[in-house]
Amino acid sequence: MGEDEESDEALIARAGRGDRLAASVLITRHSPRVLALCRHMLKDRGSAEDAAQETFLRLWERAAAWRRQDAKLETWLYRVATNACIDRHRSVRRDAPEEVADEQPDGAPSAVARLSDADRRRAVEEALAALPERQRIAMTLRHYRDLSNIEIAEAMAISVDAVESLLARARRTLTAALAGMRDELMESAE
Repeated sequence: MGEDEESDEALIARAGRGDRLAASVLITRHSPRVLALCRHMLKDRGSAEDAAQETFLRLWERAAAWRRQDAKLETWLYRVATNACIDRHRSVRRDAPEEVADEQPDGAPSAVARLSDADRRRAVEEALAALPERQRIAMTLRHYRDLSNIEIAEAMAISVDAVESLLARARRTLTAALAGMRDELMESAE
């Protein structure tokens, strides 16, 4: 059996014994999804690549101590990547100057009516970015990474009930934030 066919558990055990080839196979296997998650969370390619690199460095450092019963490797990688993104996001927020809030829109329908697909996507992304951090992470893992609530709970180190609560609150907030664009968003989904 070649390295590409070996299970994550077998590869992580080999990596834990210092096998760089096994670690390389794990990185190749999981980097597209980890990088996609980081890009989605950070919205900056360079920062996302750095966060993904930190994730795989942590994998190499902790390979010898990794235990299957704690979590699936992919779920553990999502947790590490999420934490790396949160740390990067917090440090950027701390270093960034305070911005002046934009004026509130007057609710004129003409601007909403002319939203292009890119504008709709941007509106959804902005509404998602405005969510509290834990709600945003839960929504990202659920709807962009297609994880189950159980997998999200493992990745975020919280209970399934807490995940369901975060998702419900996030959906209510997003529904309210995007209510003025409902028709346009539904058209783009068709």
